Amino acid sequence: MNIITVGIDLAKNVFAVHGVNDSGKAALVKPKVQRADLLPLIAQLPPCLIGMEACSGAHHWARLFRQHGHTVKLMVPKFVAPYRMTGKRGKNDAADAAAICEAVTRPNMLFVPVKEEHQQIILCLHRTRQGFVEERTASYNRLRGLIAEFGIVLPQKVVCLRREIGAHLEELPGYANLCVGDLLAHADELDKKIDEYDRAIAKAAREDARSKRLMQRPGIGPVTASALLASMGSGHDFSSGRQVAAWIGLVPGQYSSGGKARLGRITKAGDGYLRSLLVMGARAVLNSLGDKQDRFSRWARSLQERRGYWRAVIAIAAKNARLAWAVLKYGEDFKLESGKD
Repeated sequence: MNIITVGIDLAKNVFAVHGVNDSGKAALVKPKVQRADLLPLIAQLPPCLIGMEACSGAHHWARLFRQHGHTVKLMVPKFVAPYRMTGKRGKNDAADAAAICEAVTRPNMLFVPVKEEHQQIILCLHRTRQGFVEERTASYNRLRGLIAEFGIVLPQKVVCLRREIGAHLEELPGYANLCVGDLLAHADELDKKIDEYDRAIAKAAREDARSKRLMQRPGIGPVTASALLASMGSGHDFSSGRQVAAWIGLVPGQYSSGGKARLGRITKAGDGYLRSLLVMGARAVLNSLGDKQDRFSRWARSLQERRGYWRAVIAIAAKNARLAWAVLKYGEDFKLESGKD
């Protein structure tokens, strides 16, 4: 079969495959392919371009297909939707596969980097840790809401909450005391789990030379360095540092028309977890400036005075994202400034 491009609509058990030949005509149309039959089907094809949406399992399939000589590209689903031609075929798996096959050939399409297995292992640590952090926050919010029903209002800061809650436990009637005690115990267990994951992430960061270089930057600690490395890999899928900053959502949105440029708030597109880590690191930088007189501290202090606190935070976060890309792409050839004169 003279197939040069294939689009695959991914699913858990039943997949849709659409392939076209060099003249653009459909040469392989299989709307229902069982999971066990997908890899043998792709393996028998000559090396071709395979497009898929970046969803659950996409990186796993991409690695398998690459082993058989295929070029695999992943796309954000919302960028594929305009190619579906809904008016003609409606929304179904076969139409999705055909739309993916069309979209992957577009010259201006934006693609998602394919992650290697070790990158996804590290990201598993981050996702699990973040889930525990969110669960801990939810537990404290639930606790604070329950005791407020009995007229006990405590400070939002967790340290103050835990310090003062003990004096009010006797005021809680019946099973309310049991509920609050269980929530506190559950939060303690989550604290222990989060500490374990922090140690695992820090260990992984210390064992990688690239993470060590990233941690030389002010505002980038083990967690941020590990997440950047696991998300971007070698950085070769990005053409510039600004593209990385845009991918994380740290650049201003444009509302330009009629030759007049209008820049608004940051887009907040892309990976919110990476963006939050970089922003928290930038806030830590500003909060610890003190009387430091190195070049980076003087720049950050001047920026805060001229543009305000939050613009300075975003500028530092975007700067760290760009420098992180340069470190990962160019390695030792890139001279990374430590922030000291």
